[in-house]
Amino acid sequence: MSNHKEQLSNKVQGKVIVPDDPDYEESRQIWNAMIDKRPAAIVQCSDASDVLEALNYAKANNLEISVRGAGHNIAGNSICDNGLMIDLSTMKRVQVDPEKQRVQVEPGVTLGDLDAAVQEHGLATPVGINSTTGISGLTLGGGFGWLTRKYGMTIDNLISAKVITADGRQLTASEDDNADLFWAIRGGGGNFGIITEFEFQLHSVGPEILAGLMVFPFEQAKQILTQYREFVETAPEDLNVWVVLRKAPPLPFLPEDVHDKEVVVLAMFYTGEIKEGEQLIAPLRSFGDAHGEHIGAQPYTDWQQAFDPLLTPGQRNYWKSHNFTELSDGAIEQLISYAGKLPTSQCEIFIGLLAGAPNRIDSNAMAYSSRDAKFVLNVHGRWEEESDDEKAISWAREFFKATKPFASAGVYVNFMTAEEGERVSDAYSVNYQRLVEIKRKYDPQNIFHLNQNIKP
Repeated sequence: MSNHKEQLSNKVQGKVIVPDDPDYEESRQIWNAMIDKRPAAIVQCSDASDVLEALNYAKANNLEISVRGAGHNIAGNSICDNGLMIDLSTMKRVQVDPEKQRVQVEPGVTLGDLDAAVQEHGLATPVGINSTTGISGLTLGGGFGWLTRKYGMTIDNLISAKVITADGRQLTASEDDNADLFWAIRGGGGNFGIITEFEFQLHSVGPEILAGLMVFPFEQAKQILTQYREFVETAPEDLNVWVVLRKAPPLPFLPEDVHDKEVVVLAMFYTGEIKEGEQLIAPLRSFGDAHGEHIGAQPYTDWQQAFDPLLTPGQRNYWKSHNFTELSDGAIEQLISYAGKLPTSQCEIFIGLLAGAPNRIDSNAMAYSSRDAKFVLNVHGRWEEESDDEKAISWAREFFKATKPFASAGVYVNFMTAEEGERVSDAYSVNYQRLVEIKRKYDPQNIFHLNQNIKP
């Protein structure tokens, strides 16, 4: 064990951690507490040359390789047993060019780091809804959030990336350089190399936006969901409204007797003029008799962290996901049925609205192919105790099965768990064969296989 440490420490600037080090236990923890693996060594890289040294060392010593950004991946692919974890979480440089409205970010950057840096210039790019998520995993699987209806997915805003390939080359991937690799990394996950820098297009956003929550009684779920479905068909792309079905957290604006009761939450976000936004969301109040609401002008960065308390690390998580081109009556019926039997107080069902910019891109423009998806459903099983594993997992699986007849093709790879390997070809549908060919070109030995794996 310490042999790895000795040899690697001579090669890299960053820190090398092995099992008998005091910080090993903490360094190997990732967001999903269900994943418990013990790498032979962890290299916390300081720059791209460390990444290359670590990769070469793993290959020379026949060690399995896992690559960690922020460790948020639900499937837990950022960590391996007895192999080498190439940990990018300490590579956190963010460089903003406000003139060109572009940003370069290293792979250890979290969404919170990125948002804070670009908002200093009143800029943003579409990313996820939890500030502790890493930009790397989010981007490589697609990436969507509050700005997606207007500005597309995270990958739709990727301009270029620096990639270290399995054979140790350091390449730039963009529309002009290694265009096939650029096509593949936009949705194809970590299959094609290790990204050491991303460059994104930015847009004028904030610094203040209108956002917040309306919380309705669960008994009114059917009328709320059917009206929601109608409302979003004509809602402008500056406005995004998501639905969350869960037990009410102890939010200060809710009466105490509502806490821990099933509720329907409409979460809304508007990027335009605050007054216009207030008029646009007014009709949502008539969907039912709300328990309470908390909506107002606030800094974009605050809203980007609003859901962090519900998504803290260290819980046990199991997810299932479907895409939908429409929310049919049958789908709504199943949503309500399963939201009525949540196995733990942290489990939730959320519907993210994507309709807009992502649908205007061809399904074969890049690896991510689900361009007809207007909604993404995440069945988010979440709990604390191992003893709840069985009931929480079976609830998620049964609900997933019950909604399948109403879902459209494809699946969002970032929401896929470790045992869903058989869904990989579904996830990429028309693009799968081309991805296999690109994988064969850049990683014929499948060195990068700890991911939603595309076999060469």
